[in-house]
Amino acid sequence: MSKPLNVDRLSVAYDRNVVLRDVSVSAEPGRVLAVTGPSGAGKTTLLWAMAGLVRPVSGSVTVGGVPLRNRDHAVSEHVVLVPQDNGLAPILTAGENVQVALIACGVKPPEARRRTAESLEWLGLADQADQLVEELSGGQQQRTALARGIALRGSVLLADEVTSELDAQNRQRVLDLLRAEADRGSAVVFATHDPEAAAVCDSELHLLDGCAEFVR
Repeated sequence: MSKPLNVDRLSVAYDRNVVLRDVSVSAEPGRVLAVTGPSGAGKTTLLWAMAGLVRPVSGSVTVGGVPLRNRDHAVSEHVVLVPQDNGLAPILTAGENVQVALIACGVKPPEARRRTAESLEWLGLADQADQLVEELSGGQQQRTALARGIALRGSVLLADEVTSELDAQNRQRVLDLLRAEADRGSAVVFATHDPEAAAVCDSELHLLDGCAEFVR
């Protein structure tokens, strides 16, 4: 059963430069939360904090009421991060990138192969399964990273700018899949510059200079 992820009065700083100030937000199972704002507003930092990758100066991140200690703890709580830079191994194929992540999380090889094929097909990448990542376009790499994230079936899915390099058709495909993940029961957080993409989410948190306000 999926658990809510709660951010409570979170502040994060890098070398005394405060990036997030007193941010509070909840990611609820079954809902898609958009995190918007200009470049440098703190969107990626907020997702990294939710994923256990950065330690706050103050405040907390909890999953199901339990404080998140670090990235390993987040992984054990099935918090999946699809990073903006995609995080793929360029010398592996698209399919291998997905399958290796699944096996590393304890999925048996036959099930990992099934989920890999399924998620790549959902993203329109069935024909690219055996291509090396370094041979894929930026948009194809972006979709491969999301295929991996969806195949992991997290209780929380954090997606950072996963539509930025996509055409209209694939952008809609990705938005439909994020909604499907929420319908499956996952709490989905989607950082985006795209106001039209944000508009189809259930709620929107806008960041500006590290401070947050709810748009809706």
